[in-house]
Amino acid sequence: MIEFQCFKCGHVLKFPERVGLREECEKCGEDVHVCRNCRFYDPKVYNECREPQAEVVQDKERANRCEYFEGGGSFKQDTQKDALMSAAEALFKKK
Repeated sequence: MIEFQCFKCGHVLKFPERVGLREECEKCGEDVHVCRNCRFYDPKVYNECREPQAEVVQDKERANRCEYFEGGGSFKQDTQKDALMSAAEALFKKK
């Protein structure tokens, strides 16, 4: 059983054997076979991937055909982005 959290919403995803290329999160509808859901994803390393033989994937949040994909990325609430968006919305909010 493969189990990990969706990178976008944090919903726990469960798959019996492997993650298909067209799988979607049942909660938010995002693609599941994406770099951000992979255990090799690391924004601090070259190509944002710890698997040195993996091909370069430009969009880390869209489905791809990477052969090294292994579900297990971690969900991290993007609080800085949320705070900046809230501040921008408050700045331009109509009174």
